[in-house]
Amino acid sequence: MKRTTLLSAIALASLVTVSACGGGAGADGAAPAAEETTAAAEAAPAAEATPAAEATPAAADAAAAGATAGFAGMTTDVKAGEKVFALCKSCHVLEEGVNRVGPSLYNVVGRKSGSVAGYSYSEANKNSGVTWTTDVLFKYLEDPKGFMPGTKMAFPGIKDAQDRANLVAYLESTKK
Repeated sequence: MKRTTLLSAIALASLVTVSACGGGAGADGAAPAAEETTAAAEAAPAAEATPAAEATPAAADAAAAGATAGFAGMTTDVKAGEKVFALCKSCHVLEEGVNRVGPSLYNVVGRKSGSVAGYSYSEANKNSGVTWTTDVLFKYLEDPKGFMPGTKMAFPGIKDAQDRANLVAYLESTKK
């Protein structure tokens, strides 16, 4: 009985890991239907909460201040960012020239989007004109599909601003 439970847990963990990075979604970059359902479920409570936030000017001011706080305004922890990078490892590596489901993140900070040799990017990514600065990565990693519609990256994003800032600081620290 314990072995079956353990194998089930391993299978579930593998499924979650693969689905987090898109599981090798085809060139069209279509996200899994479950992800769309999750996004819709997350949007519904947010839509219900919006009128209450608008009713209180202090809440609206606080929300606006939080929305404009970028990477530069954050205190970061590189070691904590390395732990957050575990979310990325199922699709990305930091080694130069090694592409997996996603492109290598070697020297990603300061690099032009869609420029890693040997990786098959979506048209949206290749033609975005984006340079991956710390501020741009911070915004992108919150909601990749919202930031760059048409991207193949099916990862839902990192909603926690501190975790995102720590991850970006970690990626910046690996620059050679």
